[in-house]
Amino acid sequence: MSAVRTAVLLSGSGRTLANFLERIAQGTLPLEIVAVVASRPDVRGLDVARAAGLPAASFRRRDYPDAAAHNAAINAWLVPYAPRIIALAGYLSLYEPPAGFTGPVVNIHPALLPRHGGQGYYGDRVHQAVLAAGDAESGCTVHLVDDRYDSGRILAQRRVPVLPHDDVGSLAARVFAAECELYPEVLAQLARDIAAG
Repeated sequence: MSAVRTAVLLSGSGRTLANFLERIAQGTLPLEIVAVVASRPDVRGLDVARAAGLPAASFRRRDYPDAAAHNAAINAWLVPYAPRIIALAGYLSLYEPPAGFTGPVVNIHPALLPRHGGQGYYGDRVHQAVLAAGDAESGCTVHLVDDRYDSGRILAQRRVPVLPHDDVGSLAARVFAAECELYPEVLAQLARDIAAG
């Protein structure tokens, strides 16, 4: 099957983008990353994209009067690249796809939604909440994006144990390892579905 054109939106280090690129190179993820958007101009994720020769741009939310204008600017920039999938990879702004976009818009969250999700729950804050709640397990969730943070339909989850000696760092590492497996699996299935028509 031909690779499915995919745009990646990120706000940080680009670790998830790097994971995608590695798996594409291995032949296990049938995507073609055609564009990368960052919510800040100084993030390492842009360096990852440019090192891979990918078109990349940053759009700061504070440069626009509201979320609608922010998303409109992003979507106008994405149009020439014609993505069929839009994948959020540690993207911290609320994203709304362009009108008429029919492909999936997906996100991964570092907890077992609906627990520990919603506005303000990202990065280490999520793992701190899991530990504070005394949860016996955590994990990650791939879900469709809708008009609220972390509330779209769940596509898949991967569970990991919370160990007695865990701190935020050790739990975050275990969850990210699960993310690196689950997100490409889900995206590969979405790509197969698109290719099958």
